[in-house]
Amino acid sequence: MAQEEKDLLLKDLCARLPYGITIYRITDNSIHRIQYSDITENIDQFSHFLEYSGIDNIKPYLRPMSSMTAKEREELSYYQNPIQRTDFYYSHHIDCRFMIEEGLALEAPEGMYN
Repeated sequence: MAQEEKDLLLKDLCARLPYGITIYRITDNSIHRIQYSDITENIDQFSHFLEYSGIDNIKPYLRPMSSMTAKEREELSYYQNPIQRTDFYYSHHIDCRFMIEEGLALEAPEGMYN
């Protein structure tokens, strides 16, 4: 994995932490659900997970843009501010950076984030 890809993946993961994320670890074929209600209390735990796993060996499960429901599209249309729109994507686990297409993330199975 190129450094640019590692940087993109790490930035994306960090932005999603407040909303929780499901991660596939390649090295041992395991799935880890990371849910942090208070990021400040758990950042060390996530940091250790990344250090142990290695950024090269993990892929988050994300929803493709095409999986958005009509209700989600309507809700998104109310947000004019780009930051609010980005937060919406992160909170709904939507792949707004097209990481699935780049091979940096996996498509979440239907219902994974319900």
